[in-house]
Amino acid sequence: MFWKNGSIAVIVAMCGLTFTPKVQAQTATNKGFSDFVSGAGTTLYLGGASLLPLLTDGADGGQHSLRVVDALATSAALCTGLKSVIKSPRPDNDKELDSFPSCHATTAFAVARIQSHYHPDYAALWYGGAALIGYSRIDLNRHRFTDVLVGAGLGYLVGEVELGQKHGLLLFPLIRQDAQGNTVVGLQVKGEF
Repeated sequence: MFWKNGSIAVIVAMCGLTFTPKVQAQTATNKGFSDFVSGAGTTLYLGGASLLPLLTDGADGGQHSLRVVDALATSAALCTGLKSVIKSPRPDNDKELDSFPSCHATTAFAVARIQSHYHPDYAALWYGGAALIGYSRIDLNRHRFTDVLVGAGLGYLVGEVELGQKHGLLLFPLIRQDAQGNTVVGLQVKGEF
């Protein structure tokens, strides 16, 4: 059911792509804040979301952390692939053809969806952080509102699909015994689509 609702949201957002006005930071304070959120703040948000389960989720921490990293990697790969096909110019530089969708928003909302599933009491904080990252991209005039909106929807969708899988979308733990009876532990990249 979420496929249908997600598809409608993406189509509506894409239709509005050409009608979205430019917005950008108006003050040095605003720009400094948005620069932090868009740069170091995003790194802290995504890195913290990836590592936090190892500290807070007990025996499930490793699996939860792996699912966050998988959603992050999958959403980044999907977003980057779409950018290379769509080639939408950035609002602040027509020569950069990688505006649509916003990968900052895509990865942030994918992580927010996974973390909100594992920690529903903190869902508002995770989604608030993701929304702030998306806002910073608009405020810095690096993306249009629709770039961020579609990125957010795409990220949410990746997170939802990730949670519906028995194993990750791209990564899953590899635990097996080798020919000598030793336990081999690692990560395997999924080889099917």
